[in-house]
Amino acid sequence: MSADTHIRLLPVQVANQIAAGEVVERPASAVKELIENAIDAGATHVEVFVTAGGRKLIEVRDDGCGMNRDDALLSIERQATSKIRDVDDIERIATLGFRGEALPSIASVSRFSLTSCRRGETVGTELTIIGGRLQDVKDAGVPPGTTVAVRDLFFNVPARRKFMRAYETEQAHIRTVFLLHALAHPETGLLLKVDGREVYRLPAHSTLEDRVRDLFGADFLAALRPLDRTWNGVRVHGYVGLPTLTRADRAEQYIFINRRPASAAVIPYALREAYPPLEAERKPVVLLFLDLDPELVDVNVHPTKKEVRFRRPADVREAMITAVSQVLGHTPRRTAGGEPGRTAAVATPICPLVVPPLVPPRPQGAAPRENPMQTLPWEPATPTEDRPDPDDRATTLPATHLPYADVTTTAPATATPAASATTPTDAPITPADDGAPWHWSRVLGQIHDLYVLLETDAGYVVLDPRAAHERVLYERLMESVKDGAISSQRLLLPETVQLPPEDATRLRRHLALLQTMGFGVDDFGHDHFVVDALPTEVQAAPCRELLLDIAHDLETAGARRGSEKWREEAVARAACRAAVNGRASALAPREMTELVNALARCRMPYTCPRGRPTMLLTPNRELARKFGRE
Repeated sequence: MSADTHIRLLPVQVANQIAAGEVVERPASAVKELIENAIDAGATHVEVFVTAGGRKLIEVRDDGCGMNRDDALLSIERQATSKIRDVDDIERIATLGFRGEALPSIASVSRFSLTSCRRGETVGTELTIIGGRLQDVKDAGVPPGTTVAVRDLFFNVPARRKFMRAYETEQAHIRTVFLLHALAHPETGLLLKVDGREVYRLPAHSTLEDRVRDLFGADFLAALRPLDRTWNGVRVHGYVGLPTLTRADRAEQYIFINRRPASAAVIPYALREAYPPLEAERKPVVLLFLDLDPELVDVNVHPTKKEVRFRRPADVREAMITAVSQVLGHTPRRTAGGEPGRTAAVATPICPLVVPPLVPPRPQGAAPRENPMQTLPWEPATPTEDRPDPDDRATTLPATHLPYADVTTTAPATATPAASATTPTDAPITPADDGAPWHWSRVLGQIHDLYVLLETDAGYVVLDPRAAHERVLYERLMESVKDGAISSQRLLLPETVQLPPEDATRLRRHLALLQTMGFGVDDFGHDHFVVDALPTEVQAAPCRELLLDIAHDLETAGARRGSEKWREEAVARAACRAAVNGRASALAPREMTELVNALARCRMPYTCPRGRPTMLLTPNRELARKFGRE
């Protein structure tokens, strides 16, 4: 601590650089502030030019109202703004910016130039600022509107520049900011050029539907459902994804509050209540606009205005739950008083439950197959073997989702005599290999078309087939990776997948790794990827969802370890999850037996790769104790 403890005012340049630390976190923050200023100025067209991830150049041009000489000079002063006049205006802010700190903060950490001309005037003004110090003011012949050029960002703050990421990462953040404002303002024409290459050119006067199609493609739009509901003064409109369109994170939850990209604590809760239960806490894809009285929203609670606070959060919560659940056809959780989102009642499914018909037992004397997994798991080896009815295919697993190989379902002579004497022909006793959780097992059936009930020598086991399937696929994939023997299945028709900018950047960095994992993926440009082959185990999984999960897991892997081995495990885990998500719940008797035997051969059969238990064992001694036999 300095020996001089007297209080004194900081120099203006130091104060501006401190403020820049909050306002300008990275180049994308500067792009955000400049685009918001252009939209607030009434621009109908905004052009953004970026070089080297924003380090060398960020230039934003607009055709808004522009500024005269005096306004241009005032705009680079702190707390100078045209958007509020007195303290009462803070309670009803209807613009994107209002604090008057963006331009001076950006100018204090860059080589900054501003040219502007008011509509109807013939002469504009040009300002040049270096490191927060005004260097030159002169007249300029420029068209109406404003152009701001930011060069060498953080050139005078080496510590901040050192913490900037790679060009590709910073460009991905810039594109995400651009995308958010493009969605929020479809009426505004927007252009983005990165290193001289045009990335987006979006026409003005578009509808939200047109803007979503231009940014994400027609296939993405087809998986969304429009909504427009008003409840107690809160209007909720936009698009929500079907429960089948989910992600492992919230990266594709686009929320706009009074046209401002922002969020609040109540919003994730409302979405969770409005949707039916999603597997493994996955997050739905939504694009929602919340419109309400500005006096009911406090936008001045976060330095970068990423979060807001509602005066009546309960109204916002109920409006979102009501609007989203009605569109999805889902009955939200309700209290005795009838309000949604208060209790933990069981949600009503969107689709009716399909109960599979009973599969007839194997006839006496039917010959077992030596390897029933070479083609279809139910393909008969002899004309006498039963085959499930074709109508049962909708409720049983597709063959491409059953990679359990070399499974024999007949009871060998080594089974215990007492158990064999009572074994029905359609539920054979199967001995286990050394190291398995049990010495022998017999599948008894499936509970609620979900959990598999299994009798073992030590008691009974309740098996989660989804977790078990994921464990089997995970170890199979990792063994293939270790041996370098990943098998791929070429797609009949290559599929083009468009990803959000940040996910596309992550995936692009690991294309070589994915190709070694059996994925035929090539970069097609503009965040599009062409998929022409998939690992055999996941060939039926949706390509877009699979690639999004892989991108998310690769990012997590880099944060945790960053090693090549861990990244391969992350890809395998994402592939397993995608394969499990495509499976039906009801299993045929033989499929249950195959799954149990495959799990018993795993090195770690007790948990799935993400740590969830695959089985719950109740020993014989515990049963005897509960029934008073001990």
